[in-house]
Amino acid sequence: MKRIATVLSLLSVLAVVAGLAQAGDKEVTLTGKITCARCELKETPKCTTAIRVQEGGKTVTYYFADKGAAEEYHEAVCGSGQKDGKVTGTVAVKDGKKWITPKKVEYKGS
Repeated sequence: MKRIATVLSLLSVLAVVAGLAQAGDKEVTLTGKITCARCELKETPKCTTAIRVQEGGKTVTYYFADKGAAEEYHEAVCGSGQKDGKVTGTVAVKDGKKWITPKKVEYKGS
């Protein structure tokens, strides 16, 4: 009986993990303030693009999982504050931080 309970517990954990993996593959579009996480937010050691969005009345930061300052869209915000925009990509959580792998980045008015 103990083995059956152990097997069922293991299967339920695997089902939850599989569900989370599938949720991370879903493409989303985030709209907010795009900025440099180093120059503006002082949160990273190297220039990294980030977007700050409002979720449930709180400001949430998503860091871009990309080439950082080498990305063409990073120059528009590096050292110059923030710009309204949106990013489309897949979201993941790593080390307690939210990351988005961008497929498309757009600034408002561009």
